[in-house]
Amino acid sequence: MPTTAIDTAAGREAAAAAGITISDPRTGEVLWTVPEADAGTVAQAVEVARSAAPDWAAAAPAERGAALKAAARALDAAARELAGLNASETGRPVEEALAGIGAAVSTLEQYAELAPVHRGHSLRGNRLAADYTVAEPHGVAVLLTPWNDPVAVACGLIGAALATGNAVIHKPSERCPRLGEALGEVLAPAFPPGVFLTVSGGAVVGALLSQSEVDVLAHVGSSAAGARIARAGALTGAHVIRENGGNDPLLVDRDVDPAWAAEQAAIGAFSNSGQICTSVERIYVHRDIAEDFTAALQAEAARRNADGSVAPLVDLRMRDQVHAHVADALEQGARALEGGAVPDGPGSFYPATVLSGCTDRMQVMAEETFGPVAPIQVVDTFDDGLRQACSGRYGLAATVLSSNIAHIQQAVAALPVGTVKVNEVFGGAPGGAAQPRGESGAGFGYGPELLDEFSRVKVVHIAAPPSATDESPHSPEEARP
Repeated sequence: MPTTAIDTAAGREAAAAAGITISDPRTGEVLWTVPEADAGTVAQAVEVARSAAPDWAAAAPAERGAALKAAARALDAAARELAGLNASETGRPVEEALAGIGAAVSTLEQYAELAPVHRGHSLRGNRLAADYTVAEPHGVAVLLTPWNDPVAVACGLIGAALATGNAVIHKPSERCPRLGEALGEVLAPAFPPGVFLTVSGGAVVGALLSQSEVDVLAHVGSSAAGARIARAGALTGAHVIRENGGNDPLLVDRDVDPAWAAEQAAIGAFSNSGQICTSVERIYVHRDIAEDFTAALQAEAARRNADGSVAPLVDLRMRDQVHAHVADALEQGARALEGGAVPDGPGSFYPATVLSGCTDRMQVMAEETFGPVAPIQVVDTFDDGLRQACSGRYGLAATVLSSNIAHIQQAVAALPVGTVKVNEVFGGAPGGAAQPRGESGAGFGYGPELLDEFSRVKVVHIAAPPSATDESPHSPEEARP
């Protein structure tokens, strides 16, 4: 339901029976039910955004930047409340949720600064003419965002789309609908009416939005949903931006400290309970250090399980998927050195799990598990590990731990992914962007390049007319082809 001055009472009443029910991931207790938008509400949101888009596109970039700064201030003021909703709906610890919201504030501020300096290019042509490009907004952008870092990811797309002059319809994940609505209520007042709308719902609402006559579809989420959105965009002509699933490999060379490598692996596999797009999903470790590495990673997992630092998965459906991958590996001969079983008690907890003896035939190595699972495959040489790391249909990110510059350069050249991380599983400079490959998506995500994704380019050629004293026009040779 749009969180602006739109009359959605009828839509809410019609959708109330098919609302989204959210349970606390820690206790299993039902928290609330949030109504879903119906087809009429979706159509109304598109109409309102379409009406608001021209004036927002005509606003000066500095004016749009000022609005984004106001939105960032409002988000910062509401951080504690939003972090509490994030913890309630997804199970993410409040301090981690606050860190994500802090990143979102910084992202909005970044795009507020970039908006006035987002520029075109001059083109070399006739010396008496001017050729240049102008960036223009597409129009109406639909943003479909995930639950695993819901505020930070959403604000990356929101900031870039609004900075470039698009009107925005945001559909947050159905796994955190109350948080998504609250985020809309915080941000929308910073912009003119109709420029930023929020619509709640699940896959049906996402399909309705994707099939609407809008200009941009930006999606962060599963590869299956991304493929459906890409097909919808192909039919409507919308520009599609996707960051989708990943099965990110970690390649551990023989010349690194195994304890340090295990710490990196644990950070990559267990942070946010493995529910990060670029989590470590599969590990290839050189045989020479495999025993020490595996023992150290087992100890890291055991420590996290003992101190209760592994938060619950978002819901029971996600836990069922994670455990199905683990059970498949165990049935095919893998060993659970730590974890690997569904715990007793309420909620959707799953322990940090270390699996040895894994092969690429196992789902836990071939698919995106999206849980706190570290599957290990031992390889005889760096080349063997790199070959395995390059396999699969995803292409989001990969990490290489090595002191061998030749191996590092070889991996950078060979890995078919959008981001290669060397000797650090997470991190990177502010403003970084990448282009996912394969089933992991397409188009730049984040950074200054995302402004280009939300813009169309117009080429302008201006020639001087013949002056009153110049009776001959330019020669044909000077004409632009």
